[in-house]
Amino acid sequence: MTWLTLAWVLPLGLLATLPVGAVLGSLFRSVRGAPVVMLGTFGLLGISGIFYPITHLPTWLQWVGQAFPLYWLGLGVRSALLPGNLAAVEIGHSWRHLATAGVLAAWAIAGLVLAPILLRRAARRVSGSSVAARRERVLTRYG
Repeated sequence: MTWLTLAWVLPLGLLATLPVGAVLGSLFRSVRGAPVVMLGTFGLLGISGIFYPITHLPTWLQWVGQAFPLYWLGLGVRSALLPGNLAAVEIGHSWRHLATAGVLAAWAIAGLVLAPILLRRAARRVSGSSVAARRERVLTRYG
């Protein structure tokens, strides 16, 4: 059962999280926005139950952590790799497979709908001449 759980959690988690990265990447005009994205990602990791049980956090922070796919991906992987009796430290004292599949699927659908729209918009902002000008600036600075 554990490998079967891992076999559906990992691809669904990938489909849920990759479009989020594309959406966040399309919101910034340059790489200078990367630290903001990384800081936000580290913040989400801290409240998602990846490093320590989410049940040790205040209730309102547990709700925030559960709103994002990182918590559900972590919960699914934990359910596949940890013994069943450790579900006692999870919210609801259960691995909540149905909720995990539902939330990850909702994030995947939302991301796969939203990402192409935002990436198209970001591509329209960038013309070939502006890319060439940026490339020339970088080459003259470091070349």
